[in-house]
Amino acid sequence: MERLVKFEVLGQEYPLYTDASEEDVAEILDLVKSQFESYARSASSLPVNKLAILTSINMAGKYVKLKKDFELYKIRVDAIVGKVNDRLDKVTEPVE
Repeated sequence: MERLVKFEVLGQEYPLYTDASEEDVAEILDLVKSQFESYARSASSLPVNKLAILTSINMAGKYVKLKKDFELYKIRVDAIVGKVNDRLDKVTEPVE
């Protein structure tokens, strides 16, 4: 069920409607907050909207890398499963 969650970053409050679990919301908001505050420390002269864009781009870049890494992982696992299946087929072939 969708609900309103409010969170604060750098002294500003933001509303968010979500149906994610409490644990997921907490993890997501902690990640966003830490990324945002990290940029704020290193580029304190930037306005909040630019910090938000930098944070979004950074997180999107991490997401794209993770997605590619996962695709490679699936390819490798599929190859291993295929080899295991081939070996099992050879071992279980009926003897004539």
